[in-house]
Amino acid sequence: MRITAARSLRRHSGPCQAVERGLVTGILAAGIALAAPIGLAAQSAARQAGDVVAAVQAYRLASEAEILDEFRRFLGIPNVSTDTPGIRRNAEYLLQMLQQRGITSRLLEIEGAPPYVWGEIRQPGAELTIVFYAHYDGQPVDRTAWASEPWKPVLRSGAIGPGVTAFPFPRTGDTGREPIDPEARIYCRSVSDDKAPIIALLTARDALVEAGITPSINIIFFFEGEEEAGSPHIRTALETYRDLVEADLWIFCDGPVNQSRRPEVAFGVRGIVGVQMTVYGPLRHLHSGHYGNWAPNPTVMLTHLLSGMRDEEGTILVDGIYDDVRPISPREREAIDRMPPIEEQMINELGLGRTEGGGARLPEAIMRPAMNFSGFQAGGVGSQARNAVPIEARAYVDFRLVPDLVPAKVRTLVERHIEQQGFYIVREEPDLETRLGHGKIIRLNWGEGYPAVRTSMDLPVSRTLISVAREVAGEALLAVPTHGGSLPMHIFHDVLERPLIMLPIVNHDNNQHGPNENLRLQNLWDGIEMFGQVMARFGVVDR
Repeated sequence: MRITAARSLRRHSGPCQAVERGLVTGILAAGIALAAPIGLAAQSAARQAGDVVAAVQAYRLASEAEILDEFRRFLGIPNVSTDTPGIRRNAEYLLQMLQQRGITSRLLEIEGAPPYVWGEIRQPGAELTIVFYAHYDGQPVDRTAWASEPWKPVLRSGAIGPGVTAFPFPRTGDTGREPIDPEARIYCRSVSDDKAPIIALLTARDALVEAGITPSINIIFFFEGEEEAGSPHIRTALETYRDLVEADLWIFCDGPVNQSRRPEVAFGVRGIVGVQMTVYGPLRHLHSGHYGNWAPNPTVMLTHLLSGMRDEEGTILVDGIYDDVRPISPREREAIDRMPPIEEQMINELGLGRTEGGGARLPEAIMRPAMNFSGFQAGGVGSQARNAVPIEARAYVDFRLVPDLVPAKVRTLVERHIEQQGFYIVREEPDLETRLGHGKIIRLNWGEGYPAVRTSMDLPVSRTLISVAREVAGEALLAVPTHGGSLPMHIFHDVLERPLIMLPIVNHDNNQHGPNENLRLQNLWDGIEMFGQVMARFGVVDR
């Protein structure tokens, strides 16, 4: 691609004003012709030449203000999934966005769930169908922790810090302005997780229409409104509306790109299962001078138990935990070895004095199961400290899973390990008889959890997606065996039995789920180009 090298420099090495201005001038000159509809013969030649990206980029450069205006309005609708009126307003606004584009669309209703927003673009002669998935709900907010109103989009010159300023969104119809600095960021809840992919998908489709480029595939949009609540109704929705979402491939547009800013195609997610642990001591708090070293201390019991389940390098010490773990395939090993060395960057970014894993790189570490001590509570510290033996100690532990280690197996192995340490397991608060009958009692309350999913990187659709994405990103593209996060993608796998692949677009430092969630503009622009290329090229690239 003739513009790949300059665009790659801008994406991956930070702001470069001179390169940006020169690139913009050339693209705008080319964009005058590219914006006009083209015939079928020219269309085919453009696809073969790889000019789809140039057409999409020209459209974006000419339409930045309009794109951001639509995005700003969408972001301004509060979207916590438990806010039933608010989440329905989001769904109806999204449906309107689809219908204004002439896309066949409707709300898919399931009792007790926010509407699923469905849209379809059928292309005569297309042999493949792809579903693009994103979610339109977001996490709750603590307004006191935000630098601005969470659902009032603010455009800033960069990541919040010294010298970063806020400035107005561009006015629609203003044709004489300069393009916005791609390092600028929008701050708003759900701007990156997960409304950015939605606006990028719809804009990509707009750009293809404007350029007269016909999609090479049938396109289905499937937007969920309760992903942040754990997708409790997704299985019912997929089973109920199976005929509307039949496809050859599902592309999930959630999640961030690599920490190096390089784009990636990810073929899996980790599973997860968590457990609440409570260890019991005396019925009342005891003076540590009178009873210490005599009355068993629940804090001591629980800390000893936990320290015996995991070492300081992250290895889980529960017998059998690694027996079912699927080995890393040669193709996955090759992909891991090609991942960029971002460890030093993240050590500095996070202020870490060391890492776990015995020197393993991050991409390899997330291919193994993880046992994380998420929280611990016992007695008091600081102003609440007192010299007493506490009545109980509690911890929450989450296990990140990989194929083929499933939640049920983890529960069985962990409970066997705990019993081998002399603990009696209960599910409810123990009564006096139970307390007197057992020296060490632990209450375990497990979450349901879900398993990991990993699509083979050697499938024809997998190889095609890598090829198409590489047409946009060049050698900067990363093929990643698995993302570190967890999503209930196993439900899609169980119900639909189709390949599931992730194509994330947002910046890794977006503060998703936290205060001051943000989106770097260049990530949005890159995402529009990537989605446009997939729509236009997936069906014509050799598989």
